[in-house]
Amino acid sequence: MNYSATIGLEVHVQLATRTKMFCACNTDFGSPPNTHVCPVCLGYPGALPVINEEAVRLTVMTGLMLGSEINPFSKFDRKNYFYPDMPKNYQISQYDRPLCIGGAVAIEANGVAKTIPLTRIHLEEDVAKNMHVRNASSIDFNRAGHPLMEVVTEPELDSSEEAFAFLQALKQILLYGGISPCNLEEGNLRCDVNCSVRPAGQPALGVKTEIKNLNTFKGVFQSLQYEIKRQIAVLESGGTIVQETRRWETETGITESMRSKEAAHDYRYFPDPDLMPVVLSSEQIECWKALLPELPRQRCDRLVRQYSIPPYDARVLSADKAMADYFEEACRYYASSQATRSAHAVAPSAAAGDEKLAKTGPKAISNWLMTEMLRLLSEKGIDIDQAAIRPKALAELVRLAEAQVVNSNTAKDVFAALFEQGGDPELWVKQKGLVQVSDAGAIEAMVEKAMADHPGSVADFRAGKSAALQFLVGQVMRASKGKAHPQRVQELLKKKLTTTAN
Repeated sequence: MNYSATIGLEVHVQLATRTKMFCACNTDFGSPPNTHVCPVCLGYPGALPVINEEAVRLTVMTGLMLGSEINPFSKFDRKNYFYPDMPKNYQISQYDRPLCIGGAVAIEANGVAKTIPLTRIHLEEDVAKNMHVRNASSIDFNRAGHPLMEVVTEPELDSSEEAFAFLQALKQILLYGGISPCNLEEGNLRCDVNCSVRPAGQPALGVKTEIKNLNTFKGVFQSLQYEIKRQIAVLESGGTIVQETRRWETETGITESMRSKEAAHDYRYFPDPDLMPVVLSSEQIECWKALLPELPRQRCDRLVRQYSIPPYDARVLSADKAMADYFEEACRYYASSQATRSAHAVAPSAAAGDEKLAKTGPKAISNWLMTEMLRLLSEKGIDIDQAAIRPKALAELVRLAEAQVVNSNTAKDVFAALFEQGGDPELWVKQKGLVQVSDAGAIEAMVEKAMADHPGSVADFRAGKSAALQFLVGQVMRASKGKAHPQRVQELLKKKLTTTAN
């Protein structure tokens, strides 16, 4: 029997605020345990909370970016439960009056575009962090009270691939809006997954299970793949799916039961008596709407129009805001230096250049970013902001390549050096003696010597063995220490070999 999966996500996002949701403790990550605490976030009797306005603004901005309806009247509620990470024995959250209602996120998974509707976006306080070592447990309350935004989808995701694509798309939007750093290693973005299966074609949804506290996209993907298979196996064997909360065990690659799943009434929600409702005027909402950033898809379309780069390039660049910012800054430096660069080049040449560097301007910058930059960032495990080569230097390197001051192989060597050390590419080329040899007389002398030193290869080429040409090109490049113009070397060799043969 074929089965269909139905998935809903509850994505918890720590907001980029300087202070906590209801107190003035700061939200810096990595501080010694229990150093950013006060009577409010520790739940002392009589301590009164005060709403963080910036957290409200960031949540509303998220709703506006995702097309949500902004609730002009919302309130905070007490979600009552007993657990060591919540010292008040309740969490301040939002229940029936969230800040944002509805909305959607556009995704693409398995080559298919789809729009995933949202149920709501609400604001709450984060809980403390539990740490378990052998037979002991400890709690760090630095995280308790951090503003936490929850994005809840409708159950309209059909696969682990779609869930992964949703999280990627949402993360891009949040980064573009400055809503959260979305650093998964620091716990800025965590996810609860609701999953059920049913026979294909059956309209009624199956019984769902919830997988709690997934803190990596890979974990969401893998846990869903396992849980879908597990539920199908249970049904195929005649068993019954139990509505429960499960945990994902990374080491074993399975989900395990934690407890029965709570319903809303189990939390005994009621309005927090210490907090006033949040009332937003239409003028305030319009003011925030005017501050909305350009979103990833909008930027992708603009990059194609403004810089005449292929849609594929634009999608890759706009997927990472920092990468897109780098690209546009490099393009601005390139454009500003276009009129004056030829007067300052080390040894410009007017001849047609190396085919590998024939792409000019924005397209060349895009090529460098999508190949050498991404390769080196992946090898070093760093972000583009940490690379020593800055946008101006990349723009200047593109200029040197276009002016045929350096050939493609030398340019890659210069890029790699600047990636590690930074600096001015033109100065680097001068100091290292890397200026490309483009003088026809100098190249001709090296070509004639290579032919004289390797008569066998000359004979092989004339006998129809084309590979001999590349060998001779390599000999000239070696003699020039990689500085000869490779295309000119090849053209001159071909000319001499065929002319002499005739």
